Amino acid sequence: MRHVDFSPLYRSTVGFDRLFTILDSLAQPEGAQTYPPYNIERTGDNTYLITIAVAGFSEDEIQIEAHRNQLKVTGEKAADKADEKAETLYRGIASRAFERRFHLADFVEVSGASLKNGLLNIELKREIPEEMKPRKIAVTSLSDKEAKQIEAKATN
Repeated sequence: MRHVDFSPLYRSTVGFDRLFTILDSLAQPEGAQTYPPYNIERTGDNTYLITIAVAGFSEDEIQIEAHRNQLKVTGEKAADKADEKAETLYRGIASRAFERRFHLADFVEVSGASLKNGLLNIELKREIPEEMKPRKIAVTSLSDKEAKQIEAKATN
């Protein structure tokens, strides 16, 4: 994969450096990390769902941490006493530790998580603060008296 140079964009933009860093890191291969498999779905205008296949893991073996636009999901299997007694001839169900990181957009928060049938569902919701939402400004006409008062204030 070829590397994209974002330096010309740094000269004409302000505050987008985090975006360029994310784009640059996405271009880097993750070391062919494919475990555990996951889906990302858009379930509404401002809601998303991340589904991660975590067969064999229980709720207490999975940690979910959201911090500064990054979601980190880690799983570490507790040592199973039954596995020590039995001889495993073939292990097709992976039970190795994992860590998955997801970059979240501004104002995207984790609203819940559940584990059912070996699938970890993480619900995300984008909640834009009221002061950041667009608002309508009413246009009114000024009377001659009000216009003169505004002009007088501007000249002082």
